[in-house]
Amino acid sequence: MEQFLEFIVNHYILASLWLAIFIAVILNENARGGQQLSPQQATQLINSQDAVVVDIRKKDEFRSGHLPNAINIPAASINSSLGQLEPYKDKPVILVCKTGTTTGAVGSALKKAGFANVTRLKGGILEWQGSSLPLIKG
Repeated sequence: MEQFLEFIVNHYILASLWLAIFIAVILNENARGGQQLSPQQATQLINSQDAVVVDIRKKDEFRSGHLPNAINIPAASINSSLGQLEPYKDKPVILVCKTGTTTGAVGSALKKAGFANVTRLKGGILEWQGSSLPLIKG
């Protein structure tokens, strides 16, 4: 740890550039995958605009608990399952995973396929549960 701090002090320009690139990559990934919504914002979007919830977790994870009326399309098969989502192209789409970290790539794929209003559940199912919101099992 001491050597790391010494490196940063001695090479502050290089360290600053690395930090700037790191932040730019994170911001770019977030922008490409869609805006993140809190569980409360997602609930409002579902209730007010009839948003479609797409859970991208594996089938067994989905069965252990998911948002009401969610559609399960595992992330690995999203490209081959775009036809299943075609009727919802003009509706808001909320992507859900376990922790909220893997929805960015799927969001990018949906945007490329013509879905204009793609958002992601911030913190995923874990955040939803942490907010004491209901899950459906089965």
